[in-house]
Amino acid sequence: MSAFGACRQMLRAVAGRGWRPRSSKPAPSAHAKRPGAGFSFELTDEQKEFQATARKFAVEEVIPVAAQYDKTGEYPLPLIKRAWELGLMNSHIPESCGGLGLGTFESCLITEELAYGCTGVQTAIEGNSLGEMPVIIAGNEQQQKKYLGRMIEEPLMCAYCVTEPGAGSDVAGIKTKAEKKGDEYVINGQKMWITNGGKANWYFLLARTDPDPKAPAGKAFTGFIVEANSPGIQVGRKEMNMGQRCSDTRGIVFEDVRVPKENVLLGEGAGFKIAMGAFDKTRPPVAAGAVGLAKRALDEATKYALERKTFGKPIVEHQAVSFMLAEMAMKVELARMAYQRAAWEVDAGRRNTYYASIAKAFAGDVANQVAMDAVQIFGGNGFNTEYPVEKLMRDAKIYQIYEGTAQIQRMIIAREHIGKYKA
Repeated sequence: MSAFGACRQMLRAVAGRGWRPRSSKPAPSAHAKRPGAGFSFELTDEQKEFQATARKFAVEEVIPVAAQYDKTGEYPLPLIKRAWELGLMNSHIPESCGGLGLGTFESCLITEELAYGCTGVQTAIEGNSLGEMPVIIAGNEQQQKKYLGRMIEEPLMCAYCVTEPGAGSDVAGIKTKAEKKGDEYVINGQKMWITNGGKANWYFLLARTDPDPKAPAGKAFTGFIVEANSPGIQVGRKEMNMGQRCSDTRGIVFEDVRVPKENVLLGEGAGFKIAMGAFDKTRPPVAAGAVGLAKRALDEATKYALERKTFGKPIVEHQAVSFMLAEMAMKVELARMAYQRAAWEVDAGRRNTYYASIAKAFAGDVANQVAMDAVQIFGGNGFNTEYPVEKLMRDAKIYQIYEGTAQIQRMIIAREHIGKYKA
């Protein structure tokens, strides 16, 4: 049996012990069979196994090469292939398509560990989750088996094509148009900041199908599955960003790209709802990635504080430093609880918009605060590329920007919170 086959067989055995669904439906509560058991912060043995597999991969295979990938900006294909072999990619694809069908909670546990190793690698892997999620929540059986099934057969990538040069947070401002002509749609427009844009096998694409500029967003846009090798697609240059440099981010131009009508998700006009619904499922893993980075920064800062001496003693014994570490530890623990609550809500089958935005906003801020404090504890060394924390600080910033900025999350939280009082 191949290494891939053995790994996947092990993960299937773990996944089949009763704590996850046997379909694409939300995972049952860990206490579904124990009424009145209340809350529990203890992971199941199976969840611990997935977590340990991801942690081992991050520590032994990702961390040793992360700095080099950061310097070169090279796409980490060997690591992605290895993550796929271990079952650490596409873990949410339902069993009906050959996947493991893990719940959001389990996917988040994996994501935190991958991000501990390198958030550039983790973002490349997590880009698949975002691209696949519209198909998972809105695709018909044929679409799911065709496009999700191929992700199980080989280590392919996909991408979520929504953001445009003039429409980031303002999704309703999208200009890309899709015009129906017979049994096809002809798409014209430009997308920007697309993760896995140059590596994807297919895209989820949001385009305007209602030409009326006054049409409400809930009816104006349609979601499409677009083959990446379709004629008329022009992939732009790889962007060299502040952080997460090994992640592939590009602009993509669509010029008279023809898409068959069977690649429409749900139906014409349903795209905006699908695109936003995907975020409720993917923002908890994004928050988990931010927590993984923050935990790494805390660990690096703590180890350094135990070794570095000033005024005759390790700097960890100075109250100023120990209090910084205490603040960092509090933030990491609370951010982890936030993403776990948001993920738990999804798996319980409930709408989690409120919790997902809280988790994403809080964890994104925490990642930046903790990384910045880690650099401070390292002092002059923290400003140097030979030490790990300067990369962590650069990598952290995007968590306050992608998948909805920190400000957009606060708008959502405020809307959800105030809405409770108006109801």
